[in-house]
Amino acid sequence: MRAWICDNPTGTDAITWKEIPTPEPGEGEVLVSIKAASLNFLDFLIIQNKYQIKPQLPFVPGAEFAGVVEAVGKKVISLKAGDLVAGFTGTGAFGTHVVAPAERLGHLIPDFSFEDAAAFPCTYGTSYHALIDRAAVKAGETVLVMGASGGVGSAAVQVAKAAGATVIAAASSDDKCAVCRQIGADFTINYTSANIRNELKTLTSGNGPDIIFDPVGGELTEAVFRSLAWKGRYLVIGFAQGKIPSLPLNLALLKDASIMGVFWGEFSKREPQSDGDNFKKLTALYKAGKIKPLIEHKLPMQELQKAFALITARQVRGKIVLVND
Repeated sequence: MRAWICDNPTGTDAITWKEIPTPEPGEGEVLVSIKAASLNFLDFLIIQNKYQIKPQLPFVPGAEFAGVVEAVGKKVISLKAGDLVAGFTGTGAFGTHVVAPAERLGHLIPDFSFEDAAAFPCTYGTSYHALIDRAAVKAGETVLVMGASGGVGSAAVQVAKAAGATVIAAASSDDKCAVCRQIGADFTINYTSANIRNELKTLTSGNGPDIIFDPVGGELTEAVFRSLAWKGRYLVIGFAQGKIPSLPLNLALLKDASIMGVFWGEFSKREPQSDGDNFKKLTALYKAGKIKPLIEHKLPMQELQKAFALITARQVRGKIVLVND
């Protein structure tokens, strides 16, 4: 097999495309031939040694993928050779093969494309866990999605709409706002050219959004938190802007508000049954045409460094998918 190897996590220049032995699946594990893998922001952080999880060196980066089961280890009864699967393993996806725990893989329905499936587990798993499990969004509520044209943001727009919410999508350009409207957002805010607090006040008749889904962090955090509705829920997804913000906690007190951390990767490990149930529900939404990954770039697996360059230049709306021939 071939894979991208990171033996010194100092950035994109420290990964190399190499021939390595194809691993054998151990007990409870499955060998998957990877057909497609997608990039997440955590992939960029992990090769810089900036992610909360530090893999043992050397490692193959890449968190999520889709492909075909080639072999199964002992005590695996849920999968067999030839099954179509998607999975999130944190590392291992940027190559031609990966060994993964069987419990971390989900069955694909026949009409689920490998490209869509590779862009599915992390972003939709995170969005569903955040909005449904943690925030318990209700039909008729208003959800503000920050960074709404990105991978997890675009997934959150669709999941919130499927739940019956009114969705306000916030993004950094008019082009990105247009994309958000195409995938179902009811309203959009270009936060580089408009005052986001004033816009939220107008769009919600002064009430503010019931839920804020924030994978961005940074300088707008306090401003949007101040706009939160009474008994609102603020979902802390990540910090794509690079800065971990601080909040005056009296704001939560004054609004009877909740600040909710969302770490889907750990949830999927600790509660695999619940995560598996969520995957089945998301697959049903995909089959019904209510959700579909926003994929702007499809590149050969060998062009991973080009893909990282697109991410760092913030030139991606939705996801980048890498494919094996």
